[in-house]
Amino acid sequence: MEVKKHFVLVHGTCFGAWVWYKLASLLKSNGHKVTSIDMKSSRTNINPIVAEEVKSITDYSQPLFDLMASLPLEERVILVGHSLGGISISLAMEIFHQKISVAVFLTAVMPGPHLTMELINQVFEGQLGSYLDTKFIYGDGADKPPTSYIFGREFLSTVLYQESPPEDVELACLLVRPIAISVVEGSLGENALTNENYGSVSRIYCITGKDKLSNVEIQKWLVEKNLPNEVKTFQNSDHMTMTSCPQELFTYLQDISQRYT
Repeated sequence: MEVKKHFVLVHGTCFGAWVWYKLASLLKSNGHKVTSIDMKSSRTNINPIVAEEVKSITDYSQPLFDLMASLPLEERVILVGHSLGGISISLAMEIFHQKISVAVFLTAVMPGPHLTMELINQVFEGQLGSYLDTKFIYGDGADKPPTSYIFGREFLSTVLYQESPPEDVELACLLVRPIAISVVEGSLGENALTNENYGSVSRIYCITGKDKLSNVEIQKWLVEKNLPNEVKTFQNSDHMTMTSCPQELFTYLQDISQRYT
């Protein structure tokens, strides 16, 4: 008899719970429980906090921590983090390792006990600034460094969603929200992730073959530096696998839901 699972889906930079709508529908139609989370400041109509009020990745990730804390002690979830969401699920793995059956990093940032955010940020440094329609917001004044940013249409359509249907680009243009630079570039602190807790959770890394943001070389570098239990490649996926390859992603998650308990 097939056992149904609880999937917890964590979005990436500038997005919200809405980005998972296709995958969530497929999982629910198969009988699984799905919780898609809005991280702090990601949706202004739900959580009226501006990006500049969120000072760290830990603060930003608090909605995920609140959900994990609310789960019964005996419940174990499949945690899926996309892009920046990989940092949030890594912190959740450290704090709530006993409640997670497997963590899935979908073209995601994947720090670890021996792979710091400082080193990862060096690899990603300068990528956003190379796209002219990434809008930087100067919350502390025009003479000070920018405090947050938001993706523009060109960035969304040509870098993130280039293999996805055009209607998903339109949806993203309507719903993306600014994110604080302090969240994206912040440190996790020394010994934030340990072998005893974080390292006790099974990890899967999903490589996206047509990703123009986190190219294949960067993704393979993350895998090499912080070896997971399993690697899956979605060869025809752009950065947004949940919109470019939703059926393939669903099929794979359905598979691992039966293999990791």
